[in-house]
Amino acid sequence: MRVPWPVKFGALALIWGASFLLMKVGLGALAPVQIATLRILSGALTVLAAALLMGVRLPPFGRIWGHLAVAGLVLCSIPFVLFPLGEERVSSALAGIGNATTPLSTVLFTVLLLPASRPDGRTVAAVVTGFLGVVVIMQPWQAQGRPDLVGFAMTLLAGASYGLGWTYVKRFLSKDDLGGLGMPAAQLLMAAVQMVAVNLVWWWLHREGDAGIPAPWSPVPGSSSALGPVVAILVLGVVGTGLAFVLQYDVVREVGPTVGATVTYVIPVVAVVLGMVFLHERLQWPQVVGAVIILASAVVIGRPRRGPVPTGEVPEEEVTHRSR
Repeated sequence: MRVPWPVKFGALALIWGASFLLMKVGLGALAPVQIATLRILSGALTVLAAALLMGVRLPPFGRIWGHLAVAGLVLCSIPFVLFPLGEERVSSALAGIGNATTPLSTVLFTVLLLPASRPDGRTVAAVVTGFLGVVVIMQPWQAQGRPDLVGFAMTLLAGASYGLGWTYVKRFLSKDDLGGLGMPAAQLLMAAVQMVAVNLVWWWLHREGDAGIPAPWSPVPGSSSALGPVVAILVLGVVGTGLAFVLQYDVVREVGPTVGATVTYVIPVVAVVLGMVFLHERLQWPQVVGAVIILASAVVIGRPRRGPVPTGEVPEEEVTHRSR
């Protein structure tokens, strides 16, 4: 039964909004690299198992797997490491707000990778306004009381990585996407290979001499129990990565990457509410004002353009049709 894309869109907002809370819980016993690795591995196994049960084949080997490696890097490996790294320094609520810059970066990378898709004046003004919202959150005029700039910058880079990733998918993989679970399964598989390699390097660099070499999945020193954090990241991997990637691919196929990226409108709201309820986090007024500016800019960017399509630009509907 075909599920309407707005239903999948809403499910994505709730799932990914809760992901920042789960990452914060995971940091109680796991390092950011461990969180990203466990999340991607469990997500990849979930999608691969579903694909096998449904008899879905992976894309044929060749040029497409090189593009899938890049997509796995910028849509999975990089942001899944950067977000928990950032949450070591900032709240889960603020990390969710950083994720809201995805539509802004999508516009910038669309200009670079899809020259025919030129933004109009309204979109350019919205991007500039959105970055002003980022400046308000960072409060460069204040020496104390502002959020950790390095941590917040990591969340901004993670959100920008999503914008680059989905634009890259549209540019290089839309014609090869036959629908179903094949493409998200292959992308997560490539990301899993990358993170296993990164995790082994991380383990080698952090091995202990006299105490022996710990396993890559060993809890970080000082943690009392790893059960709760590991369960939280497994839920994040199975639901927040495995199921969510299938839903995201379906949304992008149906309405395009620009509209698909607007799921970030709701994600910060969910992240802030969950952070306040379960972690007792609080936002200062500049962070609230900056978040409102960013979300308003994202809404403007997501609104469809009226009038004829400029010469040489492929309509969103045609791109969607080709990807099915």
